[in-house]
Amino acid sequence: MKKISVILICFFLLTSFTTDPSFKIGLLKYNGGGDWYGNLETSLPNLIKFCNENLGTNINPEQGIVEVGSPELFNYPFVHMTGHGNVVFSPQEAQNLRNYLVGGGFLHVSDNYGIDIYIRREMKKVFPELNFVELPFNHPIYHQKYDFNDGPPKIHEHDGKPAQGFGIIYQGRLVCFYDYQCDLGDGWEDYEVHKDSPELHQKALKMGADMIQYVFNNP
Repeated sequence: MKKISVILICFFLLTSFTTDPSFKIGLLKYNGGGDWYGNLETSLPNLIKFCNENLGTNINPEQGIVEVGSPELFNYPFVHMTGHGNVVFSPQEAQNLRNYLVGGGFLHVSDNYGIDIYIRREMKKVFPELNFVELPFNHPIYHQKYDFNDGPPKIHEHDGKPAQGFGIIYQGRLVCFYDYQCDLGDGWEDYEVHKDSPELHQKALKMGADMIQYVFNNP
């Protein structure tokens, strides 16, 4: 758990005094048959580039790929998870993810359409005592450099429902943000992948940047 705190301290120091990338953000690899790799090619790299150019961050342009149960998870202050299908955490993986989140890590889950019932089930293994709660529109995660006064932007149609942002809050700290009926991860991808309009692409990137800024403003 201490490793996360050290990483966050190093983030602030290294971004101030070096041009070398200070850290990586990771894509979470999980079991169960779901496509954890659904947005593998351009999603996180585009978000990283946007943050480095617009927030002044110094994130490694190459995403990491990390398994839920790996000790390497603690090397990533921010991990992103997506997919369309089944997710299964073993008891060891659930405990490892809990330790990571309690110790200062942050998980972003983006519903790529179809992950909802699985992620809610599996996160109960991680935090049996907690539930996802819908975040109010005035939550700080929506008001960093960019303001989202109506919550997360609606990027993809899915079931036609409004986009929602849910969180798991542990001892007063938001440790997991889950965008539902929104699909931020798809919105970060290159135009050729989904042919989203430039406006939607920018909205998705700005919301992603707010998440990154929020995490490092609230270690």
